[in-house]
Amino acid sequence: MVRSGDQLLLSGAISALQLQAELPLHIGGRSALGLLGYSHYVELYSKETLIFSNTDIHIPKWLFNIDWDSKPIIIKTSFLPDYAGLTNFDANGINLKISGAARAILECLELAPAKFDLYEAWEIMQGLSLLQPETVNLLLINCRSVKVKRLFLYFAEKAGHAWFKKLNKEKIDLGKGKRSITRKGVYVPEYMITLPENLV
Repeated sequence: MVRSGDQLLLSGAISALQLQAELPLHIGGRSALGLLGYSHYVELYSKETLIFSNTDIHIPKWLFNIDWDSKPIIIKTSFLPDYAGLTNFDANGINLKISGAARAILECLELAPAKFDLYEAWEIMQGLSLLQPETVNLLLINCRSVKVKRLFLYFAEKAGHAWFKKLNKEKIDLGKGKRSITRKGVYVPEYMITLPENLV
């Protein structure tokens, strides 16, 4: 229900889908980082909200047919398990599950470089000095994307965060073979990735 003249809040719809419909979806990536105060590029109430869900989840059509305060953008991916790295967030009295900072930056890297700027991801990573190594370990060990894991570890080591030294890197499968993030760039042999020159 909504009072006459009030705008419908997307946060209320997401909360209903999480708590009532029990759908495993959440605000993530750039949008979650903005809500958590980690991204300088995202306003608290953005015109678009990234909602991550599993690839086999059916999203009800009404979510897209209503004029919310923010446009829902659905991203279906299964590179991380549903349960890992989420946190509770209070959006003006509405309780939501959103990506914690560690999961959110991984989601950004999953979208990079086509749908998320790598240099922006690097700038965000520099501010993530307070990540919990236990959470990061859980996410990286269960992450199914070799590209994401390699990028995350490279950025984390480059940033010099203290928690990086506490990661159980022996249990993180970085796959085999080279990965090229850009056609023309610099090869980083430790992580077997080719990156834009301004990131090396």
